[in-house]
Amino acid sequence: MKKLYIFLILTFISANLFAQSGNNTKQDIIQKTNGEEMTGKVIKITDNDVTFVYTGETAEYVIKKSEIAKIVHSSGRVEMMSAANVPAQVRQQEAVAMTASPADNHNKIAILPFTYLLENQPGADAIGYKAQDDTYAFLSKHSAGYTILDTRTTNAALAKAGVTKDKMMNFTMKEICGILGVEYVIDGTVTQNKGYQTSYTSGSSNTKVKTDNDKNIKGVSSYGSSSSNAAQNYEVAVSLHIYMDTNASIYNQNHKAFFANTDGSFSSPLEYLLKRCPLYRK
Repeated sequence: MKKLYIFLILTFISANLFAQSGNNTKQDIIQKTNGEEMTGKVIKITDNDVTFVYTGETAEYVIKKSEIAKIVHSSGRVEMMSAANVPAQVRQQEAVAMTASPADNHNKIAILPFTYLLENQPGADAIGYKAQDDTYAFLSKHSAGYTILDTRTTNAALAKAGVTKDKMMNFTMKEICGILGVEYVIDGTVTQNKGYQTSYTSGSSNTKVKTDNDKNIKGVSSYGSSSSNAAQNYEVAVSLHIYMDTNASIYNQNHKAFFANTDGSFSSPLEYLLKRCPLYRK
């Protein structure tokens, strides 16, 4: 009887140690924006908060999502929370997690057609599509670890879902991410405003002198012509906004071209912003 009692005690202790060992190998890790790490179990995630229990404890802690940079789940899945609070330079140096999320949209990016404004009024859609294509061409060369949807696929999926330009505001970015099957959506605006005008004048003249045989001047005649031209210069600015499939905004910046130009080119401010966004990889 005594041996049986000892056996049961040892079995209980072994089972308890095994359970603790198992718990230690499968833990959730919360990395806060201030660098603090919390190890334990994520109990619940809401739109604004995360409920968490430390390993070996029972007390529940509620942390605001704005204080959390990311959660490394026990399954290995990495869930970004508040990337907006992490400097872009830090984001660019992070290792890219390639584990797919349940919706298979992890590390996928879609670029929406840009909004084009001329003198703060809606302009030609062609400019917005051109900015979309330029963003895809530039970022696809600097996006190691990410998959970027080509613009034709993006625009076709939006059209099939009824997400037209005039109805875009009826959809949340989370819904748009779901339609496109991506984790990140890039939205942008190109603005052109008339600046100063450059004008210049050019002219020419000719003079004829009439003389007789003795070289005496008998008459002088002259004529000339002139022309003037003016060139309109434009001040160009680009704004860039990046959203996650949680509706979180992780990047929102705008940049104005240093010099006005006559063709309204937006490539310089666009590349400036893309190089500083958290999705850019050198």
